[in-house]
Amino acid sequence: MHKWQQPGRRTVLGAAALGAGAAVFGGAGQASARAREGAPQELPVPLIVGHRGASGYRPEHTFGSYQLALDMGADVIEQDLVPTKDGHLVCRHENDITATTDVSAHPEFADRKTTKTVDGAKLTGWFTEDFTLAELKTLRAKERIPGTRQHNTLYDGVWEVPTFEEVLQWAEREGRKRGRRVWLHIETKHPTYFRGLGLGLEERLAKALRAHGRHRKNSPNFLQSFEPSSIQRLDKLVDCPKVVLLGTLKDRPWDFTASGDPRTVADLVKPEGLKWLAGFAQGIGPDLTVIIPRDADGKLGEPSSVVKDAHAAGLVLHPYTVRNENTFLPADMRRGTDPNAYGDSLRFFKALLGTGIDGLFSDNPDTALLAAAEFRKG
Repeated sequence: MHKWQQPGRRTVLGAAALGAGAAVFGGAGQASARAREGAPQELPVPLIVGHRGASGYRPEHTFGSYQLALDMGADVIEQDLVPTKDGHLVCRHENDITATTDVSAHPEFADRKTTKTVDGAKLTGWFTEDFTLAELKTLRAKERIPGTRQHNTLYDGVWEVPTFEEVLQWAEREGRKRGRRVWLHIETKHPTYFRGLGLGLEERLAKALRAHGRHRKNSPNFLQSFEPSSIQRLDKLVDCPKVVLLGTLKDRPWDFTASGDPRTVADLVKPEGLKWLAGFAQGIGPDLTVIIPRDADGKLGEPSSVVKDAHAAGLVLHPYTVRNENTFLPADMRRGTDPNAYGDSLRFFKALLGTGIDGLFSDNPDTALLAAAEFRKG
């Protein structure tokens, strides 16, 4: 059983944001009285989200990746949801499954290869919405970036593409086994695009959550999306905590582009934008560069005011994504010349956590937890 801590300053801010669901946050200090038998398990601050599981060590969005993240101690496990042709929700980072499955090796699906425009990007490959669930289940997952994570290719072909229903069942089994709830961070991918195809994500997600009793304010999951309108829609369907994901400052949510809303992320992280987001969300998940920008040489700069401003608006922050490899790190935290070798990610984790964020996504939950331990001591 984990030893959860008493609420600290950031926990109080999280409580303001989450209302009746605020018991999910712990803070720095001693063990919480709520961590007793029969009381809801609390999450520490800062919490660590296993990004697509433990995708630094296993192919992303597989039960191998989810299980390893949970076994490593990740506080929350992330799922990205896309639909099949027959309306089932499956866990893939994108609907384009060319790089994450062995679909190209299946001659029976050769004629499914096509070119589509998804959120303004022209893509050629195979897409989940062109497969029934039964067809998709004949495929096997593989490593998305084998050049960077050659060691992960050892597991190519081991696992199927999981359905969201299977993930919910897995979380329930693991929760019973561990004597505590298993937390999920669930993202709707390309919701405007799929709504246009008659495959709306939000209603399907809400139905699945209700079937498993995960739709309440204190349910063990966060819902997230890069499209604010998807979170607004979910806010009318379920009560669990919601997080609006934000790209870099120059990015514009796709639903804004589709509706003609001129605002960018830079507008949304201003006090007035954060106040608007707080009207229907309990948190934001910004790109790391929104928290600490990088200079012209790619080195880590000075923290922005976004953490302070978001907390003032009653929002928690779960920025994304720290990875251990040099290629993903600020220039001044790389080691050696091999882009695929590990750099000084611990220093990067600590710099980010030192800004006062409430959580962090990482492909390497074990490294993230090691860094977070210092900030959980109070």
